[in-house]
Amino acid sequence: MTDRTPDERRTVRVSKYLSKHLRHEPHRIGLTLDANGWVEIETLIAAAAAHGFTFTRAELDHVVAHNDKKRFAVDGTRIRASQGHSVEVDLDLPPATPPPYLYHGTVARHLDAIRAQGLSAMARHDVHLSADRETATRVGARRGRPVILSVDAGAMHRDGHEFRISANGVWLTASVPPQYLRFPG
Repeated sequence: MTDRTPDERRTVRVSKYLSKHLRHEPHRIGLTLDANGWVEIETLIAAAAAHGFTFTRAELDHVVAHNDKKRFAVDGTRIRASQGHSVEVDLDLPPATPPPYLYHGTVARHLDAIRAQGLSAMARHDVHLSADRETATRVGARRGRPVILSVDAGAMHRDGHEFRISANGVWLTASVPPQYLRFPG
């Protein structure tokens, strides 16, 4: 367990609450996200309070500004999760040309399925890819000892696969067929 101050623990709690309700379960607190995933900040704060979790606008602003993954975007009086939704939203991100290689962090127990089927979005809208190995390593380490896969994004793009990049720098694509993957070792 990491040693966090009470303020850091509170920030993590608010961040996890926002992720849950802006990415996966807005209905649980009576929120309706617009087609692009946005909700009014005051509506979010009021809905959370009505369901027993209170936080201030200052706490929300702190979480948005200091979240290491930049999970949230604010536009005036609205907020949304930058990516990772399991609820239907259109982030309205334009197609982008990826770098030649992107990276995906996973764990060894998933490798056989990935070799056979490639990477799929699963419960999310897109496969999430990182621009660097370090970020992919952190992502993979959340589920155990990380294994980093290289994705030949340049070849995928040339072959007609579409990529988009979220506000926090995560590369998104519908799937990664196995022929575009490079496995370690």
